[in-house]
Amino acid sequence: MRPSVGRFSGFQAPAPCWRRRPGCLSAAARRTVPRTIPGTNVPEDLRQIIHQRSHGTAAAGFIQVDGRARLKTLRQEGSAKAILPHVGGTVPEVVFLNTSGGLASGDRLCYRLDLGPDVRAVATTQTAERAYRATGAPAEVAAEFRIGAGGWLDWLPQETILFDGAGLKRQTRIELGAGAGCLLLETVILGRAAMGETVARVALDDLRHIAREGRPVFVEPLRLEDATLRRGAAVLGGARAFASLVLVAGGAEDRLGPVRAVAAEPGVDWAASAFAGKLVVRAMAQDGFRLRRQVVRLLGALRDGPLPRVWQN
Repeated sequence: MRPSVGRFSGFQAPAPCWRRRPGCLSAAARRTVPRTIPGTNVPEDLRQIIHQRSHGTAAAGFIQVDGRARLKTLRQEGSAKAILPHVGGTVPEVVFLNTSGGLASGDRLCYRLDLGPDVRAVATTQTAERAYRATGAPAEVAAEFRIGAGGWLDWLPQETILFDGAGLKRQTRIELGAGAGCLLLETVILGRAAMGETVARVALDDLRHIAREGRPVFVEPLRLEDATLRRGAAVLGGARAFASLVLVAGGAEDRLGPVRAVAAEPGVDWAASAFAGKLVVRAMAQDGFRLRRQVVRLLGALRDGPLPRVWQN
C-alpha cells in the first residue's frame, strides 16, 4: 500500500510534473510557464545566450647581464602562455601560446615582450592561430613589443587561419629604441584548402605599427571584408594566402639584392622594395603550403640564424 504523506493518512502526493497532462494545469499555472521559441524547447528569454569567452595575457622581459640575455619578468594569465625553450646560444626564443585552441567572438588575447638595451631575441607562436566564425563582437589580439637601444627582435608568428565568417581585430605595435631594429612577419590564410573550405564572409581589421623613439616609421592598416573578397584581381586575384615581411634597421636597403635573388616557389607571386631604412616584401599564393615555403626562403635571406624551433616541426 502506498505510504501516506503529511499528517493526514488520506493525503496523496501529487503526481510528478513529468506525468501531468498539460491540460491539467490551471490558467494561472499556465501563465507561469515560459514561452518557447517555435520549433524548439528553448524559452524565449534564453534566446540571447552569453557564451564564455577566453581572455589571456602573456608578458616577458629580458635584460643584458655579462653579455647574455637574462629573463627579468614573466607573467601569464588566462589562456595566454609564454614558453621559453632552451635553444642554446645568446639569443633567447619566446614562444607565445593560446591554450583556448583558437579565437572566437569576443575573445581577447595580449602578448607583450620587453627587451632591454642590446638584447636580441626571437619571438614566435607555438602553432597557427585560428579565428573561427564570429556571432557577435570580433576577437581582439594585441601584440606589443618594446626593444631597448641597440636591441633586436625577430617577430615571426606562424600563420593566422581565418574561417568563414571570422571576425578578428588585431594590432601589432613595436617600439624601437635608438639603434634598435626588427623583422616582422604576418601571414594570413583564408580557410584550409586541403579540407575544401572556402571563405566568403570575413571581417579582419589588422594594424602593424612600428615606431622609433616615439616617431612612427612604418604604419600599415589592413581591412579585409566580404566585399573585398569579391573584388578579384584588384585585391587578391583569387589567392587564399598572403604574407608581409618588414625589416626596419639601418642599412635595410642593402638586403634588397639578396632578397630579390631568392628562388621563387612555383605558384607564389611576390615582390620586394626598400626605402629609408625599411625593406618590405609582399607575397601571395593559392595555398598556405607554397606560401610558407617561399617565406622560409625569404627569411633565410634576411636572417643569419636558424628558424625558431617550433617552425621546424
